[in-house]
Amino acid sequence: MKTTKLLLAAAAATALSAFAGGASAEEYQGVLQFQSTASRAAVRADAVVAAHSADQYAEGASSGVPVAIASATDRATVRTQAVAAARAGDQYAEAASAGTVPRLSSTLDRATVRAQAVAAAHGIGALGL
Repeated sequence: MKTTKLLLAAAAATALSAFAGGASAEEYQGVLQFQSTASRAAVRADAVVAAHSADQYAEGASSGVPVAIASATDRATVRTQAVAAARAGDQYAEAASAGTVPRLSSTLDRATVRAQAVAAAHGIGALGL
């Protein structure tokens, strides 16, 4: 029993010393001293230029106002093309909704259709009355 306890204590001490020896804290080196060849005024001027320029790390959508592109087409031509495209229908729609629905003509007059609708709504045809 004593031997087992002694061996367990020795193993625990060995394990603790292995962990303590492997782990070491980082030493503090103090504040780093930089040596620069640029004058204070030159650094300040560079900082002002960088602060007023566009953000070079920005994404495309948030990088600022896009530059206006000059077009060779005049405003009236573009408007005419837009109206023609709007009247042409949805070019991305499926076949069923690709254009305007053609107007159907009927052989029945308006009064006959209305009488049939009223009869269907009241269930007159279904009851046989």
